Amino acid sequence: MSIQALQIEGEDIKEIVDSLNFKQKVERSLALIDEAYKKYGDSLVVANSLGKDSLVVWDLAKKVSTDIRGFIVTTRFKPAKTIEFMNKLVLRYPELKIYKNNQPIQERLYEIDPDMCCELLKVVPTQRAVEEMKAACWVTGLRCTEGRTRTDFKEIEDKGDSLVKLNPILIWKEREVWQYLALYNVEVNPLYKEGYRSLGCAPCTQITNDENERAGRWIGTSKCGGECGIHTKPLR
Repeated sequence: MSIQALQIEGEDIKEIVDSLNFKQKVERSLALIDEAYKKYGDSLVVANSLGKDSLVVWDLAKKVSTDIRGFIVTTRFKPAKTIEFMNKLVLRYPELKIYKNNQPIQERLYEIDPDMCCELLKVVPTQRAVEEMKAACWVTGLRCTEGRTRTDFKEIEDKGDSLVKLNPILIWKEREVWQYLALYNVEVNPLYKEGYRSLGCAPCTQITNDENERAGRWIGTSKCGGECGIHTKPLR
């Protein structure tokens, strides 16, 4: 079965979010990664944001093949606990390469122009990672149930310029992510114990009781609950 065959033509993503059980979703995700790895081999690269969803995808990918590579994009504004967790993860998985943009930027740019801040500190290093790692298939932890800006993505997306984006846990719910992490004893970022549900840079991430999982991101700006740009802008 080809990777495209796993994404049924005309299939309603919103419907299968509720129609498949946890076991079926895990099997589907593994099949998507497995078929993609068979097709793209070392050109399949996993993006790891150090958040719960990325950790599920990374664990799934390692079940498919221990040889699968990945990358982490970090910034100068990441919380200390996230950096500590990142260093610990990379020590265990040296095939995870760290990318960071250290160019000088305007002071408090995250307040003045958060879109530009994300563009420089997140999108640019992601573009560099995809280019330097020669990625033909970029694997993410994006989920369609995570927030208002993530409802229209597909499990397999042709991004053009010889790049396919694979979202293998797109149809998972938040509780299923935590179910997987618990069942397979996957260590997570310690910030979750403090009440965060979505993790980003320290100045732009807050704890919130809002139903929207990403509501704590960029509060008080036009980006509130939105996107940094990695999933919405060309990477090549």
